[in-house]
Amino acid sequence: MCGRFVAASSPDDIANYFDAQAPEALLEPNYNVAPTHDVYAVRADGGVRRVEAFHWGLVPSWAKDPKVGSRMINARAETLASKGAFKPSFKKRRVLVPADGFYEWKRPPAGVPKKTPKQPFFIHRPDGEPLAFAGLWAVWNGPAEGDRLQSTTIITTEANETMAPLHDRMPVILPQSKWDEWLDPENDDIETLGKLLVPAPPELIITHPVSTEVNNVRNRGPHLIDQVEPDALFS
Repeated sequence: MCGRFVAASSPDDIANYFDAQAPEALLEPNYNVAPTHDVYAVRADGGVRRVEAFHWGLVPSWAKDPKVGSRMINARAETLASKGAFKPSFKKRRVLVPADGFYEWKRPPAGVPKKTPKQPFFIHRPDGEPLAFAGLWAVWNGPAEGDRLQSTTIITTEANETMAPLHDRMPVILPQSKWDEWLDPENDDIETLGKLLVPAPPELIITHPVSTEVNNVRNRGPHLIDQVEPDALFS
């Protein structure tokens, strides 16, 4: 899964990297993005890419309460075409979610005390460039006039060889060569689109242990991605 990530690049840098129009809404750099936070995502609009702010946690148009989004921060690639909450967006409303990296927690090995905490790791590209997570988006209109919520979810797939020691799932990371195909709202060939949702090459990412300060969502500073010495259990 993907439950925390880093979104620290400036709006202009994101727009330049994805060859998109910069967003109107400005978000603060956040080294500990958590579910229900607002995040940037890139979508196609009439042949133009736009960077816009989205609520993280997909809220389908038919939802009675936007709180359901907290349970839809991720969507499994294997079931997108069969889940009612995701299939309409899979066909027409797809985005790229920029990330400077993401976090995952490694469980202690068997036989150690149950109270031993998990070790957080930061996963990122070795060249420092952003990751482009495959995502979906939706619009929910509330009962009050103008009560509109634009939301997104991040698609996950099986872990690659680099990620497997930490978790059995990882975000789908799309290469630049597939961005246009993924974003095109006129492309509703979900069978072909589904073939894009595969694990990234293992050499695309590297990992290192970080402080357990990342466990607290109130901590959002750049020190969270600094490498630390792991507990001997995790080395």
